[in-house]
Amino acid sequence: MTQPILPPKPKSRVEKVSLRQYAKLFRADILSAQPARLYRAWMAEFRTPFFRSYLVNDTDLLKTVLKERPDDFPKSGRISEGLRPLLGESVFLTNGETWKRQRRIIDPAFEGGRLRETFSAIWDASEAAVARLAEFQGGEVEIEEHTSHAAADVIFRTLFSIPIEHEIASKVFHEFRTYQRTQPILNIAALIPMPRWLPRVFHRDTRGAAAKIRGLITKLTSERMVEIDAGTAPDDLASKIMTTADPVTGKTFTTEEMVDQVAIFFLAGHEASASALAWTLYLMAQFPDWQDNVAAEAEIGLANDFSVVAKLRISRDVFREALRLYPPVPMMVRQNTCPEEFRKRDVQAGSQIVLSPWHLHRHERMWENPDGFDPARWGTENGKTCMRDAYMPFSAGPRVCTGAGFAMIEGVLILSMILRKYRVSLTDRPAPEPVAHLTVRSKDGIFLRLDPR
Repeated sequence: MTQPILPPKPKSRVEKVSLRQYAKLFRADILSAQPARLYRAWMAEFRTPFFRSYLVNDTDLLKTVLKERPDDFPKSGRISEGLRPLLGESVFLTNGETWKRQRRIIDPAFEGGRLRETFSAIWDASEAAVARLAEFQGGEVEIEEHTSHAAADVIFRTLFSIPIEHEIASKVFHEFRTYQRTQPILNIAALIPMPRWLPRVFHRDTRGAAAKIRGLITKLTSERMVEIDAGTAPDDLASKIMTTADPVTGKTFTTEEMVDQVAIFFLAGHEASASALAWTLYLMAQFPDWQDNVAAEAEIGLANDFSVVAKLRISRDVFREALRLYPPVPMMVRQNTCPEEFRKRDVQAGSQIVLSPWHLHRHERMWENPDGFDPARWGTENGKTCMRDAYMPFSAGPRVCTGAGFAMIEGVLILSMILRKYRVSLTDRPAPEPVAHLTVRSKDGIFLRLDPR
């Protein structure tokens, strides 16, 4: 019997390892540092000398943590340890009233009507991405680099009305490439607590790139503030956010606060979209029948009009399936403020509650064919149930990613436009190995052959 073709998946570690061994594996890659049993577990407990951590796959508990009582489960401070130099006090890291105030200012910029207004900029960035790939047709291309370029272009066009070729935009993009190569998604402080007075040690390149990125974003933001005051600012996402007053306090973001938010927009919007799109294109090379379906749909339905989003159903299901298999942010950590009882276990206040889209999306007791690539699953009863209860590539509840709708439009459109123009196929290189840095990326890049259609 022929074995089904499965997309790349990292090997799990052996079941029993010491804390020292686990810390070493964790630092290298948090995905392969986990045991295989997490793909079947409803909950798993991890003990260290310093704290206890609970990975939760139970859908009722996920609903409690993310949707029903999110204030009782704020983001863990351990997450901010590694990201603070770049993100400051951005909406990704804050909790409580600070976070609520930030979301009240940010959310209106990403409402449905505003997405419609940004569509033309996303279309232009997609066309530019297709044009840049022309020089590689008939040969091999490292596709992650190009999806990163395309996603960064979308961010700058929609946020500041400038293309990636703009001097500052280009510098931010290249500095961010340095940053993402050296910064893990979770700092070692996620395992070992460190007193506040102890200086944090960051890789020199990571620290330097973060400082340069924030300096460049500060320049863009300051210039935009001048344009807003003069009445000459373009009507883009940056202007919308910077001129929106918190309906409760009546205050707008200061320049420093806006720099924090732009940093997370770039991190989340650029990194997540680039990761998801690169893996989707690899899956299209691995499953050429689905690729042909996407290309045929694009040939008929593509147009520079927001209404096209509803017509690209096959591309949407393919992109959604790629997000299931390779969720850009594979793990999230919350911390319970009160003692809890989870699945008849006492969970002390201050414990780490790990929510893992990576394991949830491949859970063997919930999903049919959990490790397989099957975009048609979204039309089945199992797929519909799992989408509702066990699918969260952009988190869920009040803290769902502000740009989730934005990312779905961007990913589907760029995918369709690339495959309408080019055919992607596998090379003789080994299959890419998923690892978690800032997002789920390939350890050594994703190489594809690119041919004109």
